[in-house]
Amino acid sequence: MVPFSFGGHDFTALPEGALFWPARGALLVADLHLEKASWYAGGGQMLPPYDSLATLTELTAIVTRTRAREVWCLGDSFHDAEGCDRLLPEARAMLLALTGTTKWTWITGNHDPVLRDRCGGAVTAEAVVEGLVLRHEADPAETRPELSGHFHPKLRLRVRGKLVARRCFVGTARKLILPAFGSLTGGLDVDHPALIQAVGRSAEALVPVRDRMLRFPVAA
Repeated sequence: MVPFSFGGHDFTALPEGALFWPARGALLVADLHLEKASWYAGGGQMLPPYDSLATLTELTAIVTRTRAREVWCLGDSFHDAEGCDRLLPEARAMLLALTGTTKWTWITGNHDPVLRDRCGGAVTAEAVVEGLVLRHEADPAETRPELSGHFHPKLRLRVRGKLVARRCFVGTARKLILPAFGSLTGGLDVDHPALIQAVGRSAEALVPVRDRMLRFPVAA
């Protein structure tokens, strides 16, 4: 875990794409997109149905490792509003164990604006926690420190002649966008116009590696 500060608070960034807030014992994740594979299967595109189980297994391990007391999911936690109904029994049990042992909050996103069955936890459109705004999609007009998801940012670099892509955080002094945590999620290049419009050209791509944070100017 890599320590860094944002909005006057100390956090640690995890290479898995989660953010831990030690003072609150809070874990923040974005864009789990649970049951994405089963949603595609409903339209005739068959994918292995284990994406939710893989995502929840990794999330459970992080909650256990950090001893998180709170979990904030920053939107698009399910790929659609009815995704919780389609969870495999093992995945459902794992999720219920998580929501039953932590203070769990679902922030709604564009994929899950209404959660028909949220598998435990509280639901809200956005929240303000100790001066930090938590929402799904960054608001360019927001002047308060803001944590969000939605864009699934990825950094692409050419290393030794090969193009390497890695999920990353994208940050400015006032905005921090988390990468997608889900196991079956794509990514948007950090210099994509939509992402730049949301955070501004002063943003940096932040990649936690072991005990340090690699920083790459988005404009470059």
